[in-house]
Amino acid sequence: MYGWTGQLLRVNLSNGKCRTERLDPILARDYVGARGLASKILWDEIDPQVDPLAPENKLIFMTGPLTGTTAISGNRYNVVTKSPLTGAIAASSSGGYFGSELKYAGFDGIIFEGRAPEPVYLWIEDGSFELRPAGELWGKNVHETEDAIKAVTCPHAKVACIGPAGEKLVRFACIMNDKNRAAGRSGVGAVMGSKNLKAIAVRGHGGVKVADGPAFREAVLASLAKIKANDVTHGGLPAYGTGVLVNVINAHGGLPTRNFQTGIFPGAEKISGEALAATYLVRKKACLACPMACGRATMVPSGPYAGHGEGPEYEAQWSLGADCGIDDLAAILKANFLANELGYDPISFGSTLACAMELYEKGYLPAGDTEVPLEFGNAAVMVETARKVGYREGIGDLLAEGSYRLASRYGHPELSMTSKKQEYPAYDPRAFQGIGLNYATSNRGGCHVRGYTIAAEALGTPVQADPLSSEGKAALDKAFQDLTALVDASGICLFTTFALGAPDVASMLAPATGVPYTKESGLLAGERIYNLERLFNFAAGLTKADDTLAPRLLNEPMPEGPAKGKTSALTKMLAEYYQLRGWDEEGRVTAATRERLGL
Repeated sequence: MYGWTGQLLRVNLSNGKCRTERLDPILARDYVGARGLASKILWDEIDPQVDPLAPENKLIFMTGPLTGTTAISGNRYNVVTKSPLTGAIAASSSGGYFGSELKYAGFDGIIFEGRAPEPVYLWIEDGSFELRPAGELWGKNVHETEDAIKAVTCPHAKVACIGPAGEKLVRFACIMNDKNRAAGRSGVGAVMGSKNLKAIAVRGHGGVKVADGPAFREAVLASLAKIKANDVTHGGLPAYGTGVLVNVINAHGGLPTRNFQTGIFPGAEKISGEALAATYLVRKKACLACPMACGRATMVPSGPYAGHGEGPEYEAQWSLGADCGIDDLAAILKANFLANELGYDPISFGSTLACAMELYEKGYLPAGDTEVPLEFGNAAVMVETARKVGYREGIGDLLAEGSYRLASRYGHPELSMTSKKQEYPAYDPRAFQGIGLNYATSNRGGCHVRGYTIAAEALGTPVQADPLSSEGKAALDKAFQDLTALVDASGICLFTTFALGAPDVASMLAPATGVPYTKESGLLAGERIYNLERLFNFAAGLTKADDTLAPRLLNEPMPEGPAKGKTSALTKMLAEYYQLRGWDEEGRVTAATRERLGL
């Protein structure tokens, strides 16, 4: 095979046995790789109604055919499992260097099943593999774990691991690689912790063979030219990181503030990418084979929030900032450093804390249940709570369950800003109608990277779409979702789609794999993946009722700004979306659609 290595590793943690398996080339062709291929394996091998934290759930690490190549940002891998946060399918993507190293060691992916009797980690080196005891690593944070494993394996190894949050089954725990990169949403780290699997360390000296080297190089260079000609991928992202969006989204009146009570944050400028560049930025940081370099190496040199690490990304600048009413950038950096070191998702954490703050503000969360006053704008409380969540200490134990379970505990689930129990990212659906439809229909719950309509609604790429209008948003969402599924499956970064489209992805996939992918067949693969995930969710017990938004976004008009008076027009968009998807009125994938997609 070309592009793919053609080999998977299956690890039974219960009995400690590992074996290699041949990758089915037909499945690889139809599901491409990474998110797609892993979702197909999960669908084939587990009962969708399984308890996500039970040994019967599986945890699948999978690369794409472009991972480890010179394709633009060809470094991604996905972790697919059933989510302990949502009960739906989880597919979480990460960049850095780990995914490519797994390919260089000879494997497209790893399937973990069962549960180890004691903590272990997996060591892979150039096609060889073994499970090793990890008892001495249990309890260490992400950075300590990576350093300790490299000390006993290879200093050039690439490590993916969990921190205390994963060990303690925080429902939004991450799997971290290269210390600060994250398979970050839906609680994949908790599933890893439930299996007593502390880490995977990989060292490989191989490469990735492509079918047509000259044609592949030509396609990569053509894509690179488009990346360099784009204002976002060659301008805003390298200069200010993803935080460049803070002021942009705030100007649209869609920066969710104080648990989505409004869409304008007066302190936006203080927490923006521009402010970060002027204060705490040490240098830009790129993943393998990526010219965009949107990562930020940062340091707070002194004061109560002194520390250094990576980030925050835009979503964390928002969740730890505007959503909690906090404009102290140093405190936001400190909380983000803690999230990386302890291994959990700062989006879900910040949003859950904002929910707790509103519960506290309204008198629904008794003061006796908290060690500190959970007031909007209290930076010190936010930072201390960031530590407590990772260890499930005090109020952190309640927040570790996510905002839906927290708000339900106190009788007010409507104050949880979630879809399918996953917290929303940094865009208010009243100001951006298309992203609201995407939140509601995302297969992994409230999420922006399953169909990034913000590109069109806020940035005007690849088309300009009126953010306040619901017209045409169903078709726009479907197009973005199918393209995103293809991109995730290919093994490249979603941010390339600011400049690249399906024809560009296909132009790299075809010469890399030898499979004659086209724009049409590539998008069909993306549609197949999206519908397969939908089938999994319905088999897991989800229904049309889960394709919704928090009541606030449907019923409470935006109080100020450009979107003043607007609510989400979800009901209208959803009916059109179902029709375009080929689903019935209850949101079920029809027999005709299954047949058309080969499901």
